[in-house]
Amino acid sequence: MAEAYIIDVVRTPRSVGKMGKGALSHMHPQHLAATVLKALKDRNNLNTADVDDIIWGTSAQMGLQGGDMGRMAALDAGYDVKASGVTLDRFCGSGLTATNLAAGQIMSGMEDLVISGGTEMMSYVTWYGQSLREAGVKSAGGIGTGNMRLQDKHPQSNQGVCADAIAAMEGITREELDAFGAESQRRAAIALQEGRFAKSTVPVLDDDGDVILDHEEYPRPDTTAEQLAQLKPAFAMFADMPSRQDGPTFRELINQKYPELKIEPLHHAGTSSGVVDGAAAILLASESYAKTAGLKPRARIVATANVGDCPTLMLNAPVPAAKKVLEKAGLTKDDIDVWEVNEAFAVVTEKFIRDMDIDRERLNSNGGAIALGHPIGATGAILIGTALDELERTGGRYGLITMCAAGGMAPAIIIERV
Repeated sequence: MAEAYIIDVVRTPRSVGKMGKGALSHMHPQHLAATVLKALKDRNNLNTADVDDIIWGTSAQMGLQGGDMGRMAALDAGYDVKASGVTLDRFCGSGLTATNLAAGQIMSGMEDLVISGGTEMMSYVTWYGQSLREAGVKSAGGIGTGNMRLQDKHPQSNQGVCADAIAAMEGITREELDAFGAESQRRAAIALQEGRFAKSTVPVLDDDGDVILDHEEYPRPDTTAEQLAQLKPAFAMFADMPSRQDGPTFRELINQKYPELKIEPLHHAGTSSGVVDGAAAILLASESYAKTAGLKPRARIVATANVGDCPTLMLNAPVPAAKKVLEKAGLTKDDIDVWEVNEAFAVVTEKFIRDMDIDRERLNSNGGAIALGHPIGATGAILIGTALDELERTGGRYGLITMCAAGGMAPAIIIERV
């Protein structure tokens, strides 16, 4: 099997995902994607006619985010028309899945130069969904939308209520979740102060070349656990809200599968992933193409994996995904120097640390989505870049990246610094 190498990773800063509030919220999503694609082209003197494919992740493919963003953004970025593109949706795992598929194409020998990545404009998605609801459209799309037969087979609840349910099942307390949220902010603050993201972060410019955003907009570095303790749980209102007209509540959907479970609202904005806008892109190449084009590899793809788990609890697949990808790679948890697990909710990463019995100092050592935000389709690609930057900073060898995705799924990847 051929080797697949990561040549470069770029990402935009993340802006607050509220229309009219975040610096990027007025942009077209394709412009945001084109920003990182153009950066890959310019930084690597890339002959874009050689790009076999652009595999892009966007979860909410609606309105301006509809269509094939992988292709359209490449054209907007000035790529040769020969560079094809495709866009996929694995919910939160879209950007990571795009990279796994890109690596697989190269490792199989079918292609030599592939770009992966993703975009999510959460400000636009929220605005668009609200516009549809105000117009009387019953559903703007979502998990198991409108399929009552599926809900009867696999009840799927609100993700925040799922996070609270898992905390109840695992005996994880509000104090422990708040401590994790505060630590994410502390670590992100140090990383930003020391410029640990600078190598991979590119500014977003307007058509005149003026800077729209050149820094992370979401973090709140002065956050403390004591402050978080004062916040009201965010998902209490959803727990007892009907999931549909005359239907079961989101709490009842979980209790259909786990009837004895007592769900106490715990998570809030400070222990949940931030709603932001952002994009990221990864350049991957075969060994032969890299040598011919004079591209210097930064990392090797060791193994990839996908796992499905309980769709009712929804958020528990990262642990089995990590175990599966470790087995495929012939490695153990002790071989991994850098762990990046998306902080969809504090309970996801806290449970991961406990179940995998790993040193929490090596997981999300530069903070995570609680502090920096989670632009859904882009996050997987961002985390791969974060892991690679950290391997290079610390001299580590292996990084493992995984994340939960709606429907009870998790993709995973192991990279090796070269």
